[in-house]
Amino acid sequence: MCSWLLTYQTGIFSSASSELDLNILLHLNHLDTLCSTQTDGSMCLSWAPLLPQEMADQLLHKMAARGILNDTTVGIFRNCRELRLRRATIRCCPVSLKAFLLALCPHRLQELDASWVSGGLTGANIISGLASNPECRSSLQRLSLDGLNLAWESLWGDGGTHVGFSSLQALRKLSLANTDLTDNVLEDVCSLPQLESLDISCSAVSKLTPLLDCKNTLRSLIAHHLRQLDMPPAGLLFVFSQLHALRHLDFSDDHLTLDDSDGSGGDEATRQLLEGSPDVLPSLVSLDISGWKRITEAAVRAFVESRSGLVFLGLLATGTSSCDVLCTQKNLKVTGEANEDQVCEALRRYRGRECFTREALVHLNNLVSGIDKPRPDMLKLVLSGMQSHPNSLHVHLVATACVFNLTTQDLAQALPVGLLSSTVTQLLYTMKTFPGHQQVQKNCLLALCSDYILEDVPFDKYLAARLVINWLSSHEDPTLQRMTVAVISLLVAKLSPKEAAQLGTDVSIMKQLLAVVQQKAMVGVLDSTLKFALSALWNLTDEMPTAARNFIECQGLELYEEVLESYYGEPSVQQKLLGLMNNIAEVEELQPDLLDEDLLEHILRLLQDSQVEVGVRYFAGGVLAQLASRPEAWTLSDELLGTIRKQLHASILTWTQIEREMVSYRSFHPFCPLLQTCQPSGVQLWAVWAIHLVCSQNTSHYSSMLETEGVTELLKALSAHPDTHSDIKGLSDSILCMVEEHQSHSRSSSSQIGS
Repeated sequence: MCSWLLTYQTGIFSSASSELDLNILLHLNHLDTLCSTQTDGSMCLSWAPLLPQEMADQLLHKMAARGILNDTTVGIFRNCRELRLRRATIRCCPVSLKAFLLALCPHRLQELDASWVSGGLTGANIISGLASNPECRSSLQRLSLDGLNLAWESLWGDGGTHVGFSSLQALRKLSLANTDLTDNVLEDVCSLPQLESLDISCSAVSKLTPLLDCKNTLRSLIAHHLRQLDMPPAGLLFVFSQLHALRHLDFSDDHLTLDDSDGSGGDEATRQLLEGSPDVLPSLVSLDISGWKRITEAAVRAFVESRSGLVFLGLLATGTSSCDVLCTQKNLKVTGEANEDQVCEALRRYRGRECFTREALVHLNNLVSGIDKPRPDMLKLVLSGMQSHPNSLHVHLVATACVFNLTTQDLAQALPVGLLSSTVTQLLYTMKTFPGHQQVQKNCLLALCSDYILEDVPFDKYLAARLVINWLSSHEDPTLQRMTVAVISLLVAKLSPKEAAQLGTDVSIMKQLLAVVQQKAMVGVLDSTLKFALSALWNLTDEMPTAARNFIECQGLELYEEVLESYYGEPSVQQKLLGLMNNIAEVEELQPDLLDEDLLEHILRLLQDSQVEVGVRYFAGGVLAQLASRPEAWTLSDELLGTIRKQLHASILTWTQIEREMVSYRSFHPFCPLLQTCQPSGVQLWAVWAIHLVCSQNTSHYSSMLETEGVTELLKALSAHPDTHSDIKGLSDSILCMVEEHQSHSRSSSSQIGS
């Protein structure tokens, strides 16, 4: 039996709706295990009791929101006895006519949102399907068919009987935005006896005269951007004047697509409405006329002063939102560009309208340029606009600039991590969607180029690294290159071993980073771009044999030998070069590539030179220790091998303790061969010195690693062996003591918590 069904049966579902929501979310991904398959391929719940009605609604809504509602899964709602739907949605879901008729039409629906549904379902299909259920005819109160082809000509029943919106006599709220709604269909709609709210935005309506048929019931009319409206100003004003019950009127227009020669009738009608008597639309409390260009501040002032009950006025892109009278109305919300409140109100109200979202974002970007206080409320509005218009270049161009301004410098650290995570995820989507637009990509990179975001905010860092590297491959602008390489370097350091391995297998990535190194080294430049590129290559090859091999095959080793010599006096560069060579030296099958006499003699000089920083000498010692630990693979002179072993021990004894954290290790596996009792003392000493260094700097992190990887046993064996040098015994015992003290402290803390 399904666990969530059992939960209901035992009585838990009689509690708050939050528990319903939690249990639904827990089991949405397991529908296939809870259901059987019917002969037509659709799902059917294997068993179900009579569930609370609101749970059925929630289940359907969550399935639609999660993108798992389709012809197959919607089949579970054919069981309208136990799963009783009242408020249904199939918005943006691929549901066919057959699935709709079988799964949804038998229910006694009160609300249905079928906007932007795919699968060939038309408005006519939906109306005829709903009208076929006598209960729906009298129960359905809200219907949304935005974005659908109505296919009105097919709405005729058998024997020529017309089936239309008027068949659904209980309808109170109807949304037909972005449809092929015509004047004839509008006439049918307006015959509904209880119609209170109507949205006909972006439709093909040319006359609003049919609205007179519902003048006594219509309380809300949304008529945004009626691109085919063909009525004189007097005719429009007459219709508006007859809508006595109307409280909310949206007669805004898309200013971005309106030529100066167009829309004069709408402009003039709007002006006359503003300047007219308050006896016209006497109940009006909300008016949106955003986008009309020929409105004057005088007209706005006259309207506001004559309407004491006005609570909202839309004036975005009209040039009148700075009208002084607006500042005196404390309870009036305004969309416009005069101040922060107006711009934010526009972003809230116009989320679904690309033209106004874009306009508001332009003004918001001007407001937040140079902002010095965190504004999570604004960032949420920007993110919402981006999510609502995923394929709009214009929206994302401005929105990404806003994101950068709202998250720059220290602002990001004061923002909720969850909000930042969602924002970065959206930036990555934007980078994927508009790969060829340089300014959009640059805005995204600027926003990503934050130590805090890259270090502490959770998001798909592998995807980010891929996208940023792809951008690097096609652009050579120095500023962009510096940002890109910096972001790559920080991202690579944060990848899991599996992700780093995937990235390291891509030869093109290795070539891109090596090209940056070569470009800088050829002219002897020492800048952050070079350092970040070297760090990225170092991290990509860390315990990644395939990546290390790709590095060699891309002639990386030859390049590094040259750079190692030319940047002899630059420890920050040398450490990164030698750090990567350590990664190669740790891979047995790649060690022969390092057995070059000139290279090793150069590294040996670095090890011996007391004027060289200890950090550089440390990594030089690591390369030599790994190679000297396998005499059976040594192909150079025995004299050089003996010198290396001797100098390792002598040089390490002169090193001073390093206070700063210079290196971190994913594991100690590469050290295990060096800690064998049969190894030369120089090899052993380098390994225990390295382990002692990182453990003394971060004991809590490395002590468990030493235990689980068997390193403590190797250290104990080394310390107990009679032939082990006293220098090595001392460091080994010190490491074991640090581990024991940490474990003792941890046990003590656990005991205190338990008591």
